[in-house]
Parts: sequence; structure tokens; C-alpha cells
Amino acid sequence: QFLLVESGGNLAHPGGSLRLSCAASGFTLDFWTVAWFRQAPGGNREALLCEDYRGGSSNYADSAKGRFTMSIDTLNNSVYLDMEFLKPEDTAVYYCAATSTHPSTRCPLVDHAYSYWGQGTQVTVSS
Repeated sequence: QFLLVESGGNLAHPGGSLRLSCAASGFTLDFWTVAWFRQAPGGNREALLCEDYRGGSSNYADSAKGRFTMSIDTLNNSVYLDMEFLKPEDTAVYYCAATSTHPSTRCPLVDHAYSYWGQGTQVTVSS
């Protein structure tokens, strides 16, 4: 069974930083493509960034560029989303997702490309 479990969501102040974790079980992340998405209250699910750890590509949405980065911990079979300079509009449920393959040159920033999803973790940015 393939599972993804996010953690690390919390209340953060504007301008602060936060690290989210996504732990995988049942498969090895460094052979897959992993992405982070978020969904704000009343909003659509938004793609943030992805990394194809086998093919070597990455892709960042404009909302993530310069503030969000993604890294992998192969020892713990986890990926992390580091967020800086947080804004109130970053308030959302954050999800990691994974797929074993994609047809594009760069990893996709569309939710239908990803087969496995975590349950989400809540991030609230407020003073």
C-alpha cells in the first residue's frame, strides 16, 4: 500500500517560515515525481512545485518561486517543503502528491497527473 503522510502544519506569523514534511511508505520517493499542492478555504487546489527525482526536472509555480523550496531525505524516505516569508494568503491545507511517471519533459503542476496523495496538513499564517 502506497501512503503519503504530511506533517508540520502550524500557525505561523507573517514573514515567518515553516517546514512541512511528507513521509512515504510502500514506495521509494527518490524514484518518483513528488509535488506540493495547497487548497485555501473556498478555493481550488493550487499546484506549488514539483521535483522529478528520477528524471531530474523541477517546476515551480509563480506563487512558490523565491519563497518555497523542496528537498528530499532519502534516509527517511521523506520530502520537505520549506516556506519562507509567509503571507496570510499562504493559509491553506497543504498536500504532497506523487506519481511514478509522467509524459512531460518537466514534472507537471496539475493535480490529475498525480496518483497518490496525503491527507493534508493545515498552515495558518496570521498575526
